Amino acid sequence: MSQTATTEVKRPEDEYLGAGPSLGYGFQHVLTMYGGIIAPPLIVGGAAGLSTNEQALLVACCLFVGGLATMLQSFGIKFFGSQLPLVQGTSFAGVATMTAIVNGDGGIQAVFGAVMASAAIGFLIAPFFARIIRFFPPVVTGVVITTIGLSLFPVSAQWAMGGAAVANAGDENAIFKNVCLAGATLLIIMLLSKVRSAIISRLSILLGIVLGTLFALAIGMADFSKVMDGSIFAFPEPLAFGPPTFQPAAIISMTIVVLVILTETTADIIAVGEIVDTKVDRRRIADGLRADMGASFLAPLFNGFTQSAFAQNVGLVAITGVKSRFVVAAGGLIMLILGLLPILGRVVAAVPMPVLGGAGIVLFGTVAASGIRTLGKVKYQGTPNLVIVSTAIGIGMLPIAAPDIYSGFPTWFETIFHSGISSAAVAAVLLNILFNEIKLGNPPKGEGSVFTAAPPRYVRLESLEHLQGSLREGDTIKNGKLVDSEGKEVPAITASGEVIQAPVVENRSGSSNSDH
Repeated sequence: MSQTATTEVKRPEDEYLGAGPSLGYGFQHVLTMYGGIIAPPLIVGGAAGLSTNEQALLVACCLFVGGLATMLQSFGIKFFGSQLPLVQGTSFAGVATMTAIVNGDGGIQAVFGAVMASAAIGFLIAPFFARIIRFFPPVVTGVVITTIGLSLFPVSAQWAMGGAAVANAGDENAIFKNVCLAGATLLIIMLLSKVRSAIISRLSILLGIVLGTLFALAIGMADFSKVMDGSIFAFPEPLAFGPPTFQPAAIISMTIVVLVILTETTADIIAVGEIVDTKVDRRRIADGLRADMGASFLAPLFNGFTQSAFAQNVGLVAITGVKSRFVVAAGGLIMLILGLLPILGRVVAAVPMPVLGGAGIVLFGTVAASGIRTLGKVKYQGTPNLVIVSTAIGIGMLPIAAPDIYSGFPTWFETIFHSGISSAAVAAVLLNILFNEIKLGNPPKGEGSVFTAAPPRYVRLESLEHLQGSLREGDTIKNGKLVDSEGKEVPAITASGEVIQAPVVENRSGSSNSDH
């Protein structure tokens, strides 16, 4: 027994820094993900038509559940928790799908039911997920994550205009003022992102919301008069919005989201394992996914939503070099305490919509950019992946561009495909199987599709005429520099005769001095 304990202590993530440092670094983790964890309850609560106090309750509950999930993931018990520094919180992946469900017949109770049922399905397949993850390569996950970000921009636009009521009323004067406030908030975030301080830059969205709200308060566009209405400290009321209801189509939609979350969490577990330099095996991944799904299953009982690992906090572990899982557990404790303070939820719910709209442009854009970054890892030349990406994203954008496109279809079909995320996910998975798993009928290896063929390379005549007076027979380009026939570098000079370092082309594979 002592030998096992000694072995576990040697793991980098088992280092204990003490109560003070752990709470300090843990609070930094909370600040890093705070903007991301409060946005989903505000979006879903707004779509459900909840009052300010009810949205405040959702925010507090999501913090409470996120704190419990984080502590479970980082501390870990038998079969539950990867025992890695992973911060858990309400997943952005399900926001658009939950909004689509809440706009249906079942309301927010159908959302809670779909979350519970899909989490149960995710829990059951967690031990086997490592075997089916092959169906979720970067070409699939990249499409889904990109679509998640893109599908949320209508929410940001509506926030920027002042919310659904103002947007539907068409008050041009009010919309003008609100959009200007959203633009001011966006400008503040951009300026904070440019500050040399790494801490301020990382917290730019949160600080931008705070400063944007203070600016709104100064010009009379914010109202915090009802913040003190209600209790300061309270335990989240279980099933405050009534018992969950279970609609098959809603469950199928959320199950698709859960598969994406399982993929993301698996990637985060592997990534943080590499950062911490610790062993991550199939058992550890399964334990982490079970903690994810177990917390997601229980979340609706406390008015919360699907839980997942926060990728930005994985990045924070890499930046700070603090590998202790007890630091993240301390952050989970802080979130739990914040969730017991409904007054904090009322403060968040009182933040003006246009301020959230300005921050949402960056926040949702960051999600889309993360998907684009994932798609950047995909090989396109000589493969059908470009067809998969373009078609799946196109299908995902259809219900975003035309929300009523599936109104004539059966209810179950409309519920699933009304969400751009579900549409893109289903399309990406099926197309990936069709083109990359089923090889029959594919073009010869290396040829790809006509859509992926590289355009013919050419050089403009004007460029050649411009170079004719400078180049000589035998001149070549080597390592981005012009070299003559004897292998000597031909220097570049300015009009004043000064010799400068000016590469002819970038020193990378496939570069050329030709125009395209």
